[in-house]
This record gives sequence, C-alpha cells and structure tokens, in this order.
Amino acid sequence: MIEIQNESRRLLDTEDGEDTGVRSEQDAYLDKVKNGKLFLASLAAVLGPLSFGFVLGYSSPAIPELSTIADPRLRLDDDEASWFGSIVTIGAAIGGLLGGWMVDKIGRKLSLMFCSLPYIFGFTIVIAAQNVWMLYLGRVLTGLASGVTSLVVPLYISEIAHERVRGTMGSCVQLMVVTGIMGAYIAGMFLDWRWLAICCSIPPTMMMVFMCFMPETPRFLLSQGKRREAEEAVRFLRGPDAPAEWECARIEDASDDQGGSLGMADLKNPGVYKPLGVGIMLMLFQQLTGINAIMFYAETIFEEAHFKNSNVATVVVAAIQVVFTAVAALVMDRAGRKLLLILSGVSMCLSTAAFGVYFKLSSETHGNSSGLCLVESPLAEDPAAGLSWLALASMGFFITGFSLGWGPIPWLVMSEIFPSRVKGFASSVCVLTNWGSAFIITKTFQDLMDLLTSAGTFWLFSGCCALNIVFTILFVPETKGKTLEQIQTQFKGTPE
Repeated sequence: MIEIQNESRRLLDTEDGEDTGVRSEQDAYLDKVKNGKLFLASLAAVLGPLSFGFVLGYSSPAIPELSTIADPRLRLDDDEASWFGSIVTIGAAIGGLLGGWMVDKIGRKLSLMFCSLPYIFGFTIVIAAQNVWMLYLGRVLTGLASGVTSLVVPLYISEIAHERVRGTMGSCVQLMVVTGIMGAYIAGMFLDWRWLAICCSIPPTMMMVFMCFMPETPRFLLSQGKRREAEEAVRFLRGPDAPAEWECARIEDASDDQGGSLGMADLKNPGVYKPLGVGIMLMLFQQLTGINAIMFYAETIFEEAHFKNSNVATVVVAAIQVVFTAVAALVMDRAGRKLLLILSGVSMCLSTAAFGVYFKLSSETHGNSSGLCLVESPLAEDPAAGLSWLALASMGFFITGFSLGWGPIPWLVMSEIFPSRVKGFASSVCVLTNWGSAFIITKTFQDLMDLLTSAGTFWLFSGCCALNIVFTILFVPETKGKTLEQIQTQFKGTPE
C-alpha cells in the first residue's frame, strides 16, 4: 500500500510531460480501463439534463397556447406569460443552493435520485392546473429540480470519468439539455400544453429508476471513509482489469493534501478563490451572451424576424444546437476547452452584431426606430422580408458558436476545478450566479427591447461576448488531459 501511495504522489506531481515514466504508468492504467459501464452510468445521469431541457423548452410552445386559451382562469396576459417563462429560473437558483448542500450531505447519486421528484410533482401540478398560480407553482418546482440537476450531474460525471473521456462525457450534459429543448419544441407542434407536460415527465421518471442501479462516485465514498465501497465503484466503472486500489490510493493521497472541511481561511487560499472566481465569471458570461433570453422567446424573436412559421424555425434552431453540441463533445478532449471558448465567443460576438444590424435595417425600412413594432406588421407584405436571410444566418451562427463552446464548457470546467472539500459550496455559488443572472436577463429582455430597441439589445449582447473572449484568454486555464487532482494543484501552485 505504501508503494501504491508513493507512486500516486509521484503521479500527482507530474506536470505536462515531466517525469515520463510516471506518465506511462498512468497511461498503462488507463489502457486497462473498459468504458462500457462508465458510459451506462453517464447515460443514466444525463437523463437529468434531458429533463432540464424539456423544462426550458416547454414555455416556448406552451405560452402561445396559454395566451389564447378559452378558460379565463388559465389565460396568460403578457406580464403573466413573461413570469411563466422566467419564474423557472428562480426555482433553479434555489435548487442550486439546495444541490450544493445535498451533494455534500447525502452524496451525488442520492441527490440525483431525489431531484427527479420535484420534476414529476411540478409537471403533475401543471397538468392539473386550474389557475395561473398552479402553473407558476409547477414551473417553480421543475425549476428547483433543474437547479439541482445543473449542479449535481456535471459533478457526478466529472468524478466517475477518467481524463481521457471526461471532456466528452461532461459535454453530454449540455448535449442532453439541448436535445430536451428540441424535444419540447417538436412535441409542442403536435401536443397541447397538458399532453406536452405529461411527455416532459417521462425522462425524470426514467432517471430515478436507472440511477438505482448505478454507483456513487469513488471520490465521495472515499471522503466518507468507505474504502471498500469506493473500490467496488471503481471496478464497476473501469472494468475488472484496471487496478481499483491504485486509483483509490491516488484520490486519497490528493484528499490528504487538500485537508479537511471548508473554513473561512480557505477563501484566502489561491486553490479556492482562483477557481471560484473563474467559475463565477464563466457562469455570468454564459448568461450575458443572451442565450436563455433568445431560447425562452425563440418564437417571438422569429416573428420579429418576419418568419411566418416561427415554430418550425425554432425547431431548426434547436436542431442546430443539438448537432454542434455533439460536435463539441467529440472534439472537447482533442481541441481543449480554452480554444473552443475563444472560437465560440468570436462567433457569438459577430452574429449578435449582425442580428442587431438586421433589426436596425428592418426598422429603418418601416421608418420606425423600434424593432418591437415589427411584430405587429403584416408579415406576408413586409418589405423587410428580403433581409430575413440575415436573421436566419445570424441566429444559425450564434447557436453554432454557443453550442461549440459557451454552452457545454462552463458546466464542464465548473465540475473540474474545485477541490473536493469546497465542491458543494463553490458549485452552488456558480449555479446561483448562473440562474440568478438568467432570471434577470430573461425577465428584463422585453424591457431591454423597449429601452434599447431590438438592435440595441443585440449589440449589447455582442459587447458582452467580446468581453468573454478577453476573460477566456487571460484567466481560464486549460484542463484538457489532466486529472482533477492535477487541475487543483495547478491553481494552488504556479500561476497560469
């Protein structure tokens, strides 16, 4: 055992090509790994983000129907429709805080299983709704589950995956979110809002069942002093040929170096405050791209862009997201996180600027300075319809750019950079930042359009995308090909 621990310590001290003998030892271990059950466990976990995607996508087809429904008790006016779309983010922010506590107290696996309950209860309340407040309550509950999911699933996958596939597995979180959004859009074309809610409750039910058969993460089990259970989990995830004792010893060695529980003094530790700062800013910049505002109000945006079949257009947008998030997952462990973030930022900066130009030209065609008035113009006779190619191209490039970088990578990096003892706290702060800013941006999107016009709003998002490029270049570390322990040592040691 002492020899294993010494070997583990030598391994953890290895940096980018130094001590190639230890590097080959690590490669020899990974060569013995079989990934089949790891992929199975990841598939069970990402049913959570799939549910999360259905929650995000539900409002787009449901709001137009609920705005014109015959029952006055359920009919939404403009303000109520805005709350119906954005209130889910309040629940998600609370869920982020709850998830941070749950993962440390009851573990990653049980947190995932329990978060399926508010999904199911929330959609059940929406299905049985008799008034607007029941719709709100259902949305808050599904938002709460989404917040827990957005914290726990990246954490679970990062702790069960090894460094050769961690980028790909972690990117599958966002892939399943956008798949859920697309599923809600497509189902919304054929189902009414109640049947759509029934459809949305299926993935969380499946997740609760499948997670019963999956292991807890080895890192959490070792933090609880359950060495035997941790080795069993490693054998399940890595296959019978990989030496489970070696990986457990490596994790334990790093945990000993990191110390025990979180204290206020840790906030002065560069191994804590540096990754926390990076995580918070990644989440803030992800929302400042305007992605949630754009997706929540996708149909309205396309109506303003003069597309008569706006529901079909939003399905196309969601399909683009799915395809390019899948591409990002495939290249994540080759291209690296930092390069993809920069390319993503450049694409979004240019495309949102172009979208602003489109709305500016459209409003000038009408002799009107406010893009919002375009919604009321006769779409079929609109002289600005000839510019619709610019709106379509801009939206396509934006979604492509976001899907390649700023969609999946902030969640992936959040799950990689924090030491074990602060993961719950730090991850909950990041999720709270993400969903808190999502609520503010989603709720104020219409007000921004009134104040700045459609063109000004998109130019504002373009400026934020330019800032996130600068932030990525200066502060975001590359985590490709490194163990979680090596990433955390990098923050504690020499500066980037």
